[in-house]
Amino acid sequence: MSLHPQEHFPVPEETRRVAQAAFPKGTLCLQIGDHLGAIYQDRQFAGLFPARGQPAEAPARLGLITVLQFVEGLSDRQAADAVRGRIDWKYVLGLELTDPGFDFSVLCEFRARLLDGKDEAMLRDALLARLQDLGLIKARGRQRTDSTHVLAAVRVLNRLERVGETLRAALNSLAVVAPEWLRTQAPGAWYERYGHRVENYQFPKAEAARQELAAVIGADGQHLLNAIAAAADQPWLPAVPAVKILRQVWTEQYVEHDGRLRWRTAEEMPAPAELIASPYDAEARYSTKRSMEWVGYKVHLTETCDPETPHLIVNVETTPASTPDDHMVAVVHASLAKRDRLPTEHWVDKGYTDAQVLLDSQRNYQVTITGPVAEDPSWQARAGTGFDKAHFAVDWDGQVVTCPSGKQSISWLRNPYPKNGVVWEARFARRDCTPCPFRARCTHAKVEPRIIGLQTREQHEVLQAARKRQTTEPFRERYAARAGIESAHGQAIRRCGLRRSRYIGMAKTHLQHLITAAAVNLVRLGDWWNGIPLAPTRCSRFAALKPSIQAA
Repeated sequence: MSLHPQEHFPVPEETRRVAQAAFPKGTLCLQIGDHLGAIYQDRQFAGLFPARGQPAEAPARLGLITVLQFVEGLSDRQAADAVRGRIDWKYVLGLELTDPGFDFSVLCEFRARLLDGKDEAMLRDALLARLQDLGLIKARGRQRTDSTHVLAAVRVLNRLERVGETLRAALNSLAVVAPEWLRTQAPGAWYERYGHRVENYQFPKAEAARQELAAVIGADGQHLLNAIAAAADQPWLPAVPAVKILRQVWTEQYVEHDGRLRWRTAEEMPAPAELIASPYDAEARYSTKRSMEWVGYKVHLTETCDPETPHLIVNVETTPASTPDDHMVAVVHASLAKRDRLPTEHWVDKGYTDAQVLLDSQRNYQVTITGPVAEDPSWQARAGTGFDKAHFAVDWDGQVVTCPSGKQSISWLRNPYPKNGVVWEARFARRDCTPCPFRARCTHAKVEPRIIGLQTREQHEVLQAARKRQTTEPFRERYAARAGIESAHGQAIRRCGLRRSRYIGMAKTHLQHLITAAAVNLVRLGDWWNGIPLAPTRCSRFAALKPSIQAA
């Protein structure tokens, strides 16, 4: 398909007349056309199309259709039908009322072109650029970020199901690319064992029988891998993606012992976050957060929250579910800096903050992070009556620590085994600690004196200051605005299906999240144009009685 770019998509007069008659109060599509005009231009997508070939559908229209599809939660087929049959869609797309539309498969091809051309952020960024031109995004304003879990478009499999499905997936792939070779290698029992979906209810219930079945599946998979390695006339077989996954899963789930594969015990298994959770989406990962368990991804949404402008999503990051949140602040800031959209103040929750994040954000990007840091995990801090690290005065220049009793440390040494950021260790003398009347509040050691582990000076000071600040009422009042990011998650989940991936793989899932952000922004703009205020924080009927009770 070749591109013949069009500069403008004016609304035909007949389409305008019928649309305004049919929707005298307007619709979101009509408002988009009237307020924003042409969000996308064909020339922005020129790099995705060759110079020769059959003329393609206008990519500027396809981009807007894709975003509108997510606004209304439509499938490709439903979106193509909307282009053919809906007057408001024809209005915003600048189409004649008699335009026949296109085949729904064009939308899938368009998304594939975005991914192949590494231009998946185009739909979000072009919209944000248009909104910035209109003054709806404040430079160096306030922003907030949080993550939510995304379920992969695959079944959750236990270990036995996983190895069985992995082998079945490899056999199905080989049956497509090398059917004759596979027919000569597959024993008859395999057709019964792997010819249908592998499910737990088919397996024996006794643990010994399940162990035996795991050994059988392991031997079958090893037999196939050995046959592939020996297939000198077809050296490309090891490069088949399903075969690569089979080899990795077998490494994770089995260990060789006395020349045979043995099912790994629970103690021998790698960390769950490192394991392939499904052969059909090798990038999805298992993770837990509080009581939530899922297989899939995380999405980190960053939105503006200035009171005088609409709250718009300006950054989207998609990660495997196992990626910790505290790794993401630097990634978010780098992405925002590249597009000149950094805030002055950035609200995040405790999962994103640590001492180094606070320092790097201010030092590298001049962004102030507002959010609670982790409390001191020591027993002294948890008890509330002990002497935690905050009770000790640190003289960094003199390299001396003074305890609450006024005793000074006798040594200041670099920690030979740094852990949790602890760089220095200050040790007190036994002659001071042993007779101290406050020893029970300071250490549980029977003989050894108190040792204070310290991060770098900058980290220690910023962390202690943040812990002190977050106990104050002004901080609580200011930080309350962070909770608004939850509404972005809720709106994206209800309106656009953010909770579950539509596609397989992280690249396609990230594209879904980028389109979702653009769709939510359009919905919020519609509310802004219509003067619909932000919804207040929900409160249960019982909780709403509390002020009345106090007043009584």
